[in-house]
Amino acid sequence: MTGTPKSHGRISARPMLQPRELITDTPDLAGSWTAQIITLFPQAFPGVLGESLTGRALQDGLWQLQTYDLRSHGIGKHRNVDDTPAGGGAGMVLRPDVVASAIAEARAGARGIMPLVYLSPRGRRFDQAMARNWARGDGVTLLCGRFEGVDERVLQHFAIQEVSLGDFVLTGGEIAAQAMIDAAVRLLPGVLGNAESAVEESHSNGLLEHPQYTKPADWLGHPVPDVLMSGNHAKIAVWRRAQAERITQERRPDLWAAYTAKQQK
Repeated sequence: MTGTPKSHGRISARPMLQPRELITDTPDLAGSWTAQIITLFPQAFPGVLGESLTGRALQDGLWQLQTYDLRSHGIGKHRNVDDTPAGGGAGMVLRPDVVASAIAEARAGARGIMPLVYLSPRGRRFDQAMARNWARGDGVTLLCGRFEGVDERVLQHFAIQEVSLGDFVLTGGEIAAQAMIDAAVRLLPGVLGNAESAVEESHSNGLLEHPQYTKPADWLGHPVPDVLMSGNHAKIAVWRRAQAERITQERRPDLWAAYTAKQQK
């Protein structure tokens, strides 16, 4: 038995053979970037993604969110989704037949370039470059793990890419999914009010962002740097680049090494 994916965002009109109230309908925003979430906790979405700029973009149809409930694909009367680890050990493992059924349902609605990703602490670390690549595509399908994870066979069968939010372990993939979706959605055209914000921020060019200041010009004896008040945009640009390089070198030697190596090519 499969469930109906829960969709969020503006609903677009499309031809149907039956009145909307008589059918099970999945809102379809033609051309909108789509985030598909396979999870045991669909009620966790959109969560913070429904707020601020990402929430407004969701309502405006710049992107859409579809959740697929793993429990609806469970086995038997109690819709079991997991079982004990083969070979013994603590915890439970999500069954491959259950996960495969949910993936098949989600991917049936996928289109264009939509990576299939399992959120896992052993995966490649998520970064700005990956967020940018996702945003350039048509969306992403994210599988949120729970318990001790997912049966390895389903990962191999679907050639699922494993991605990690960082070198730590969460109780499930839902928080990581929201963070990654936020990073990608904010790069979509029309989401940020000022497109230059995405160009100048941390990691956009391999450097951490320069310091930011605003009014008042003097706060508790701490003034805004004179160059930022000069009105000389060329000098301001030079100062910001120098500050970004200094901060990156001090705080992220790994990023600085990659940046300098790229500059030498």
